[in-house]
Amino acid sequence: MQPARTKPLPFDDYSKHDATALAGLIRAGEVTPAELLETAIARAEAVNTQLNALVTPLYDEGNAMAKQLPQTGLFRGVPFLLKDLELEWAGTPLKSGSRGYQNYISTTDSEVIRRLKGAGLIFFGKTNTPEFGLTPYTESKLYGPARNPWKLTHSPGGSSGGSAAAVAAGIVPAATASDGGGSIRIPASCCGLFGLKPSRGRVTLGPRFGELWNGAVVSHAITRSVRDSAGLLDVVAGGPTYRSLAGDPYGIAPPERPFREEVNREPGKLRIAFSTQALMSSQAVDPECIKAVLETARLLESLGHIVEEVPLPYEKTILTEAFFLNVLSETAATLRELGTYLGRPVRRDDVELNTWAQARLAEGFSAADLAYQKRRWNSLSRSMGQLHETYDLFLTPTLPRPPIVIGTFQNTESEQRLLKLVDSLGGLKYMNGSKTVNDLAERSLGYISFAAITNMTGQPSMSVPLHWSDGGLPIGVMFAAKHGDEATLFRLAGQLEQTKPWFDKRPAL
Repeated sequence: MQPARTKPLPFDDYSKHDATALAGLIRAGEVTPAELLETAIARAEAVNTQLNALVTPLYDEGNAMAKQLPQTGLFRGVPFLLKDLELEWAGTPLKSGSRGYQNYISTTDSEVIRRLKGAGLIFFGKTNTPEFGLTPYTESKLYGPARNPWKLTHSPGGSSGGSAAAVAAGIVPAATASDGGGSIRIPASCCGLFGLKPSRGRVTLGPRFGELWNGAVVSHAITRSVRDSAGLLDVVAGGPTYRSLAGDPYGIAPPERPFREEVNREPGKLRIAFSTQALMSSQAVDPECIKAVLETARLLESLGHIVEEVPLPYEKTILTEAFFLNVLSETAATLRELGTYLGRPVRRDDVELNTWAQARLAEGFSAADLAYQKRRWNSLSRSMGQLHETYDLFLTPTLPRPPIVIGTFQNTESEQRLLKLVDSLGGLKYMNGSKTVNDLAERSLGYISFAAITNMTGQPSMSVPLHWSDGGLPIGVMFAAKHGDEATLFRLAGQLEQTKPWFDKRPAL
């Protein structure tokens, strides 16, 4: 059931505004929250059959929120969507892209949801995500593939692919996203959007979670404008009045001022290192992605920054061994948690084959293996820390290739046979360290080889949409800053947004 008919803002006008500007229209009395919501729902109804971005419409709930908004709030009355993963909204489904949770209904709100409600945002649906957010593309068996508004045959990335597709298509100006190996920045890059992954400890995952993926996962948003990202981070993290949740495993120093005030501040003369070096010899960096970084480097120099090329300060086994084992073990833990919810052991048909096989493959490793590989994260953090003693920021491609065609990373016949072998044998200690497993790790992690590094170190990182391929597909470039220094990222992003604007670049959907 849709909201009662009011007087919606025409989509052409709606799409010209970011969330900050839409909230300003409401404060000025030029439009009502109900009118904006109707425009957003009409846009969703018009394009979602093509995109499959919105998988759980919650129009009645959105209508109810529009009638019960707080009197104040930075984004009061702005339509908003939630990724179908991690964040609990009481009374609504949270399926996590999995058949196993298809009947799960949240009974409480996550702290981030409480804070977003306090800012006056109106939620009216959940967005597509791969099962448990495990892949950098969004093609779950439960929901089917999300599609990229720039080219419907292509992926919007993952795991926040549904959120990115919805924002790029103009359904909403912003939506929640989370990032454990690039899942904010990857879809932002694929869809021509701005995506910032905050520092570890900046945004609480509570009360349901303390940490996820050994601290690799953080929660924030995908937006069209830099100032919306900064404002939303102020909302969920508290800005200078930073508020952790009792029992959170990490703390972090509050910023000097609200992040949204950084966007228009001069970044000063920054020292910026860059690299386009492929981490894995079997997966070369596409010339378009190299071009994007080199053009960005020249732009940065024209703005007065010092830009120098450096080799990557890490090598591939930090991903194919140290990060890969983290993914396997966390997948196994996720299925154990699912079994607790179901009240019985998880069965093969509760989840997808790849998810099941990853959990079974984890059985071939020991607790000592996991502890050893986790200790290697420290070596990576020290290497990146040393780089940031010389350089303010580190620039790389967000992804080693432009947006992929849907189905690109679906299992080959040989991989399907391997996964079925994993399924049938269990344990698989003989495969620990085998060439087959190493090849699987390299293939699955090569696509996220730049992005996942800062998940391991906990640094803030952002993808900025500064380049489009000759075929018209967006290609982001990625910057990393030292831990806790989102301010420098927002200042530079604001400068780049003014110098080479992207807000008016829209897919012809």
